[in-house]
Amino acid sequence: MVDNQKKKGFLFAFIGAVVLSLTAIFIRYLTQVYKLPALVLAYWREMMVAIGLGTYFLISKKKQLFGIRGQAGFLVLYGFILALFNALWTLSVSLNGAAVATVLVYSSAGFGVILGWFILNEPFTLKKIIATLMSLAGCVLVANVFDIGLWQVNPVGLVTGTASGIFYALYGIMGKSATKRELNTWTTLMYIFGFASCFMLLFNLFSFGFIPGTARNPWDMFWLGKEWEGWVILLALALGPTLLGYGLYNAALEHLESSITNLVVTIEPVFTAAIAYFLFAETLTCLQISGSVLIMSAVLVLRLGKRRSDA
Repeated sequence: MVDNQKKKGFLFAFIGAVVLSLTAIFIRYLTQVYKLPALVLAYWREMMVAIGLGTYFLISKKKQLFGIRGQAGFLVLYGFILALFNALWTLSVSLNGAAVATVLVYSSAGFGVILGWFILNEPFTLKKIIATLMSLAGCVLVANVFDIGLWQVNPVGLVTGTASGIFYALYGIMGKSATKRELNTWTTLMYIFGFASCFMLLFNLFSFGFIPGTARNPWDMFWLGKEWEGWVILLALALGPTLLGYGLYNAALEHLESSITNLVVTIEPVFTAAIAYFLFAETLTCLQISGSVLIMSAVLVLRLGKRRSDA
């Protein structure tokens, strides 16, 4: 029975990573074709998820809207961490470039193991350490960061990118805490995305364009204007990869340790690279293919190790 729960967790995490890998494709299209500022995009993405789930609950499951009594403070903090992660990740991309930012954000695998042990008392095992090193090495290869010029980042960029990895790991820790509090996955998502959108709105309105990718004035929040096709694509991003991807990630946390879940989702850049290859004709080098194999092998190390320990 325990092993079946673990299998379900691995399946949710794996499929969630595949679905989340589509996120970068949508974002690339919206930011390149419509020049949509990244944090304005993040605001609407988060808001649409919250509204979509809220509408569903109002129509069919009103009771789930009120199943959070005594948890408001926790959910506000959870939403704040989600908003900070999205903001830091976007800022890291603008300061460091996509390749370096990808490696830095997936340092979350290492931070997840450490924070899971320190905060949630999750086991700190040799198997996790090996899988973490394999995943990080794989991310370095997939991101193709052997060009020395890519690493000529300023200290602010390096700190921002590393912070994005820490907050991604913290997001997983909060998700595991939500599971222990017996909060419904989808209700939790509705509230944290709602709170995150409020924080993201504040980031946009009070940064005055100082933070790259934010609105320079309130009217920039409606950047797409009458571009209805752009709004449809943005809605598809919110209700497709974002809602389903985060939902599956949070569902995986119900069956797996947060550290293991974070390690499994490091396969996301592998699928993003593969999709970009087919859609945008972006070539995959031998090193990138080797990195993909390393990341997939790290997941196998976790899964096979878990199977032996459960046997």
